[in-house]
Amino acid sequence: MRDLPITLLRTFAVVAETLNLTAAAGRLHRAPSTISMQLSRLEGLVAAELLERGQYGVRLTPAGEQLRTHAHQLLNLHDRILGSFQNAEVVGKVRFGTHDQYATRSLTPLLEAFVLNYPEARLEVLCDHRPHYLAALVQEGKLDIALVEMPALSDGGLRLCRDELVWVCSEAHATHRREPLPLAVFVEGCYHRESACQALEHTDTAYRIAFTSQSRAGVLAAVRAGIGVGVIPRQTLEPGLMVVEEGLPPLPRADTTLFVAERANEATARLAKTIEESPQFQRYRGEP
Repeated sequence: MRDLPITLLRTFAVVAETLNLTAAAGRLHRAPSTISMQLSRLEGLVAAELLERGQYGVRLTPAGEQLRTHAHQLLNLHDRILGSFQNAEVVGKVRFGTHDQYATRSLTPLLEAFVLNYPEARLEVLCDHRPHYLAALVQEGKLDIALVEMPALSDGGLRLCRDELVWVCSEAHATHRREPLPLAVFVEGCYHRESACQALEHTDTAYRIAFTSQSRAGVLAAVRAGIGVGVIPRQTLEPGLMVVEEGLPPLPRADTTLFVAERANEATARLAKTIEESPQFQRYRGEP
């Protein structure tokens, strides 16, 4: 029986997640040609075609779908075993605050990797829509680390990347043409909500708060249903949503910012490093 190298399975898992060889190559810090060669080698080992390559990316074959589930389970077990030996000395509690925009999207694979690689660390996550509140908790010693979205060029913390806020509405509803403009936003204290209201008031655009929620999923569900127009970072645009490019005032930019307590333990330092080195954030760096 042939062995399946962990390296090949990890490459396949990333490709299965991104469905794009170029994106996977960026995540893995390898050339696209290397990724393609590794996938061909894996297909030879399992004696099955795993991917169908097309002009706009790849898609999994039935065999690829089956292997994706097994590969994910095997990689988790592998990382947990290795982490229990290599990082057993990294212990302690990590109190982590963030917006669920990150917790349910870009942070998911990072937090999964952290839990697997540092099994003795105790991760506690607090999701809140108020960036200044989370940053203050770090300064007060009530959180060890926080990843938040701050107004561009704000003081404090480590800026990881920058994005622009955009108005979004449902592809099936012309919500942005209604008067007064209905908004689907987070409850008070959210930077997105404050930016939207300030921009509309500055241009004397009539609006009303039609829907409020403490979760991104709730806000976007309301946007898709045509209840209101939402505000999100452009890089987080999801299927079913359309950016409103005209007719509404421009919105400011935002910085994804990492705050770490001054007296952070080793486990917290490892999580901070994991986030800082993630290609998901590094790819947007370089802006002034």
